[in-house]
Amino acid sequence: MSAAAPAAQPDMSVMVGTLAFANPIMTASGTSGHGSELAPYGDLARLGAVVVKSLAPYEWAGNPAPRVHPTPQGMINAVGLQGAGVQRWIHEDLPALAATGARVVLSIWGRSVADYAAAAEQVAAIGPAVVAVEVNLSCPNLEGRRGIFAHDPALSAEVMAATAVCGRPRWGKLSPNTDRLVEVAAAVHEAGAEAVTLINTLLGMVIDPVSRRPALGNGGGGLSGRAIHPIAVRAVYEVHAALPTLPIIGVGGVASGWDAAELMLAGASAVQVGTATFADPRAPWNVLEQLQAWAAGEGITTLRKLTGAAG
Repeated sequence: MSAAAPAAQPDMSVMVGTLAFANPIMTASGTSGHGSELAPYGDLARLGAVVVKSLAPYEWAGNPAPRVHPTPQGMINAVGLQGAGVQRWIHEDLPALAATGARVVLSIWGRSVADYAAAAEQVAAIGPAVVAVEVNLSCPNLEGRRGIFAHDPALSAEVMAATAVCGRPRWGKLSPNTDRLVEVAAAVHEAGAEAVTLINTLLGMVIDPVSRRPALGNGGGGLSGRAIHPIAVRAVYEVHAALPTLPIIGVGGVASGWDAAELMLAGASAVQVGTATFADPRAPWNVLEQLQAWAAGEGITTLRKLTGAAG
């Protein structure tokens, strides 16, 4: 009896708006550093894209320590978007990252609409190494109107419009900590976002059993990891159902090939791997290999056809 023929390898390429990627697996902002930190663990050019840690148009020190604490099936952090700023990143981190052949997505943030606009203007001078800008809207607005940008459709749209100066496709990274998620997604899309990234961390808190005080120096923080995966699936599914033409990058608790496939079935065109990388720096490549093997085993010839198939 002859051995069974190996399963045909699927076409892993995907589209996110106007951009084509070799496969849907990306790193998640804030989990793989500002540059080529993960290069010793795998070929960054093999991934769909590397999304770097969010940067403001100025240096920012972040929150007081301790900043990270483990939780069951995840972690909670209050790093506070520490970074050297866009200009220093361009000179100090981008060259080494670009040299790996990775497709780079730069995440930007600000404390005001003007901050976002300034960051986007700094990005405009960067060459083709940066293919897209992810606009992190899960930040507090410190001018005039208080609250989180991503909790307010009008504020989110204002930021998205202000970042058009960057001159490349923009993705709005949205917060799950609101019941207006679909409304915000629609608003940023109308304001120029080619896609949305769903989801950012969930607000949480951990109390230290010894001190009986909050375990993080900032008090509360953002919960991430496998515990939030079903929430990410729900968010992607609901936004895709309401806005089927809006591309979605799914993120939240992805640690296996099936986790990635699940987000795609819910409506994502691409998937980011984040917290799993802290436990295993090879996590993005492991997820990619598992997703490819799963698709081949299921007889799926074209991966992008998975998007929204559960709907």
